[in-house]
Amino acid sequence: MTGFRLDAQDEYPHRPDGSAHFNESVFLGTASFEVAVGGWMRLGNRVGEGHAELSVCLYLPDGRIACQFARPPIASNDRFDAGGLRYEVREPLRCVRMCYDGELMLLDDPAQLRDPKSLASVPRAAASVAWTLQSISPVHGGEPTSPDVPTLYGRDFSLGHFNQHGTIDGDIRIGDQHWPIHGGGWRDHSWGPRIWQNLSYHRLFTATFPDGRGFMLLKIGGDALRARRLGVLLHDGRYEEIVDLDIATDWSESQEPRRVDIVARTSRRAARIAANIITVAPLRHRRQVEGTSLVLRIAESFTRFTWDGISAYGMSEYSDRISDGRMLGYPL
Repeated sequence: MTGFRLDAQDEYPHRPDGSAHFNESVFLGTASFEVAVGGWMRLGNRVGEGHAELSVCLYLPDGRIACQFARPPIASNDRFDAGGLRYEVREPLRCVRMCYDGELMLLDDPAQLRDPKSLASVPRAAASVAWTLQSISPVHGGEPTSPDVPTLYGRDFSLGHFNQHGTIDGDIRIGDQHWPIHGGGWRDHSWGPRIWQNLSYHRLFTATFPDGRGFMLLKIGGDALRARRLGVLLHDGRYEEIVDLDIATDWSESQEPRRVDIVARTSRRAARIAANIITVAPLRHRRQVEGTSLVLRIAESFTRFTWDGISAYGMSEYSDRISDGRMLGYPL
């Protein structure tokens, strides 16, 4: 991408800028090439607030979700290691590893996530998750080199941000059950001030296919719901920036996506992609800002994508700020 700088040192934690809302986060998601199993893990350091944001969300082949969400204490931004979740750079810009050892909640009905109070009684099990991503693409993004360069999500969400496709090998172990992972992967790393609710809404789609293709497609609604469309198609080991993106969502009665038709265009090709939602994890993020409670609803969905007759599992993320009881992006 033009207008951005990125080097190997950006793989590691950055010096906080003094903002109370400084956040530095790492994210790793995967889906098996053969079996409908996968998930994502994220650790976001909010050293100015004295804690990290820990998220582990796994989609099991029988439709259950195994997950954990916590805010373990941290005193510095010198590492990504909190609450049993660890992130290690094996080779800068090429290979990373993320591991979790701890307790997971086991949800037969993912809809229980809509009511956090109901989670007190769900069963739990000891778990061990370890994934290693090996890149199959260049990195995409970085830190803007001048004030007039827009960042990926916007300067009030993260100043620096990069992402990358890869293959992932590893394991998911929960209690006495075991799922080996060999599949597609996608990761991102961001740093800078972040208030999740600064975005009106966004739609994010990521997948890596067995033939080496992939995509990261993003539609963001800002002030007055004006939308930006950006992202990449991965083809022959290279990223092609999109120049246009059309998204048509079929919604459920609970206002969650269940099927999406996507058309993404680059200067070289048009990709028609069908997305069928398999399992939705309905999440939310709350924050108090100047005495006002801000709420973001996030639907994190394990998804089966089909592109040119080839299918792969991946992730769809629908995020909507709640205003006057309604989602700002619905039904976009």
